[in-house]
Amino acid sequence: MSIHPSAIVAPGVQIPDSCTIGPYSTIGPEVVLGEDCTLVSHVVLDGRTRIGAGNRIYPFTSIGVAPQDLKYQGEPTETEIGDHNTIRECVTISRGTAKGGGITRVGSDNLLMAYVHIGHDSQVGSHCILANAATLAGHVTIEDYASVGAFSPVHQFCTVGQYAFIGGGTIVTQDVLPFSLTSSKRENKAFGINKVGLVRRGFSPERLTVLQKAFRLLLTSRMNTSQAVEKIRQLEGEDVRIVADFIEHSQRGIVR
Repeated sequence: MSIHPSAIVAPGVQIPDSCTIGPYSTIGPEVVLGEDCTLVSHVVLDGRTRIGAGNRIYPFTSIGVAPQDLKYQGEPTETEIGDHNTIRECVTISRGTAKGGGITRVGSDNLLMAYVHIGHDSQVGSHCILANAATLAGHVTIEDYASVGAFSPVHQFCTVGQYAFIGGGTIVTQDVLPFSLTSSKRENKAFGINKVGLVRRGFSPERLTVLQKAFRLLLTSRMNTSQAVEKIRQLEGEDVRIVADFIEHSQRGIVR
């Protein structure tokens, strides 16, 4: 393996020969790295942290550090990162807390841009994009293929549904509907489906049409949420079932 002489690697670390550890990086004793990972330079990996294969981590990133939670008293909690993520400069990912499930997770094939913060006990899926300075408070869930815009804070215990797109500078205090486009330019409201993103992900015109019908029922009809969900369930397709289930299981209410 390639470990720069200035790097500090604690005894007990598991690092495959295919990894590259750049200058001034610091790796704690309970860290496990997968194959073909690159720590460009000045990277801190701490705590019980497991990182999968093919990740590229840029300077001044800290992963597995103690959570920013005054109740945390050094419990042996964890951080888990999947495969083939790009983690850019100054990203911070805190490990979990005992009362929050004990683990912070990030899936695979994600892009975490500069200054992203992922708070304790958050769960980030796969194929997500968190733009510059997107901030997840503790206990946030980001489902697969979702995008969080630059400078967007997400409140504790919120869920961002799959394939959702949150515009830059949007303050998220409620759950964000799957497949939706939500932005502060519309007073922090959802204003339809994430059509451009869904087309890029290969959604057929038929799927888009059904989703548009569901969102019109929810966002522009005179029905209340319960009535809209009942009508949405009468539409055909897995996508609209996902939307209806998401609404019914929401704990913080949804952005409408």
